[in-house]
Amino acid sequence: MPIVNVKLIENVFTEEQKKQIISRLTDTMVEIEGENMRSVTWVYIEEIKEGDLGIGGKSLYAEDVHQMQRDG
Repeated sequence: MPIVNVKLIENVFTEEQKKQIISRLTDTMVEIEGENMRSVTWVYIEEIKEGDLGIGGKSLYAEDVHQMQRDG
């Protein structure tokens, strides 16, 4: 039984986007391991508090991610 753990910064993704993440990652795992494994494929989303994650020595906040999305 696979367990997929996804870590996200809080306040970046909507509830609908998180549902899509769960659905699409499940579909991807099923493509690899077979349809019979769908019911035992777990996708776990863990949201990390803004500022508790850093890149390049700098804390990262939801607004930083939103800016990256806008910049393309």
